Amino acid sequence: MTELSIIIPTLNEAPRLTFLLPYLQRNLEAPANVEIIIADGGSSDGTQDMGRKLGAVVLSTPTGRAVQMNAGAEKARGRILYFLHADSIPPKNFYSEILKTLEKRDTAGCFRLRFEPSNPTLDAFAWCTRLNIPLCRGGDQSLFLPRIWFEALGGFDERYRIYEDNELIGRLYRQYTFTVLTPELVTSSRRYQQLGTYRLQFYYAMVHLKKFFGASPEALYRYYKNHVQGGGEISASGSSRE
Repeated sequence: MTELSIIIPTLNEAPRLTFLLPYLQRNLEAPANVEIIIADGGSSDGTQDMGRKLGAVVLSTPTGRAVQMNAGAEKARGRILYFLHADSIPPKNFYSEILKTLEKRDTAGCFRLRFEPSNPTLDAFAWCTRLNIPLCRGGDQSLFLPRIWFEALGGFDERYRIYEDNELIGRLYRQYTFTVLTPELVTSSRRYQQLGTYRLQFYYAMVHLKKFFGASPEALYRYYKNHVQGGGEISASGSSRE
């Protein structure tokens, strides 16, 4: 029986997979009970070939992180779904931490966050991820949940081209329990370096604010398209979609 399905949405992430996939496989206490699924949105850099070479199940899907992750979940066989961004590295004991938590109680959850490279401001942002409130959540922290909960919620809302992680997590908080695990996941701060820490954080804050006041998925996407420069869509959780 497959216990855990790790679902990674990708778009031109071949270089990151060369580290991430072997890292995940090295840190699985029971690899026979885990599957890794790459849901690729049309990469042109060999991401799909790299995923297959490194032992993952690879799906070719339309572009769009919500669409990709839903496709991965539909293919998955695990009773636990674990959504992970390609530029986020979970703690070495991620597998045992997730299983240990779910043995105690049914819950959705994530890990605390640490940026790399970091600076004092990013350290402060990362500290806030220990707070168990929806405002401090995002897809970069990864997300695990029982498959039956994911199916009951209808998965990710595919209308969202950004903010899809936050939207689903918001529904989880309203209907189920949510746990923030103590170990830290390391995520890339590449977008903060490219756009500037305060500038990018301002964009994220504006997306949250617009959503709070009822902005549509299309309006949120237009805001990002008009304000984020430098290439690649960015999710409201802080991860790029290059």
